[in-house]
Amino acid sequence: MQPVVSFNTLFAAIPSPSSGSVHLGPIELRAYGLMIGLGVVAAVMIGSRRWVARGGHPDDIAAIAMWAVPAGLVGSRLYHVATDWKRFQGRWEDVFAIWQGGLGIPGGLAAGVLVGALVARRRGMDLPVMFDAVIPTLPIAQAIGRWGNWFNQEVFGRPTDLPWGLRIDEAHRPLDYLSDTTFHPTFLYEGLWNLALAWALMRVDRRGVLRPGRIIGLWVFGYGLGRLWVESIRSDAASLVLGVRINIWVSLAAIVIGGVVALTGRRAPLPPAAPADGG
Repeated sequence: MQPVVSFNTLFAAIPSPSSGSVHLGPIELRAYGLMIGLGVVAAVMIGSRRWVARGGHPDDIAAIAMWAVPAGLVGSRLYHVATDWKRFQGRWEDVFAIWQGGLGIPGGLAAGVLVGALVARRRGMDLPVMFDAVIPTLPIAQAIGRWGNWFNQEVFGRPTDLPWGLRIDEAHRPLDYLSDTTFHPTFLYEGLWNLALAWALMRVDRRGVLRPGRIIGLWVFGYGLGRLWVESIRSDAASLVLGVRINIWVSLAAIVIGGVVALTGRRAPLPPAAPADGG
């Protein structure tokens, strides 16, 4: 009888870092915060170039980020605590320990965009044009920031024997899966999805398919669609509403609301050009 050979005996699984910190000489940096910071820097740099190409001032996007990023961190932490408050019972001091992970991205995105819009208005910026320049860069920041989950060995998917399965140390596995070693790398799935979404948003923006500012609807729709898929394979415990994970409900709402905003923002097709008079 021939022995059964699984994928993971032929291909190595994705390893997990042994530490959630990065050491630069004597300096120790929390990788979770570092990846979020790198994502912000990338978004600001790309967003500034796109804004300047539209005639904006080169300092505008950095000025918005100074307020929007802290607001996003606060909003994402509040969302996480509000939707998973049972995890903090008996240890409420950990509410402020964001370096341990636990940021609710939907809350952070909502708070960051709202505060960013308020700052842009105070600076006299054209909001629809600003949205078209900046919104496509947000999925890039998310894609980079998600690598912080890899360092923390958290929010991974259910067990898998696929060759790209993520190897998780026993200390980080859910109680129901202590005997499993490799799991779906949802951080990688969501990161790749967000990069593809950023490319699609920029392409739609270049083609001028949507009216100014409506690209935010397409982003919300695309984020909701990708997050719905990722949430469906997550293995970590989560608060439920009617037996369904809260983030799945949020994703469905994002798909509906974003889809409506995008579809109602489509430009009317141009009428066909009249034939030249050859007489």
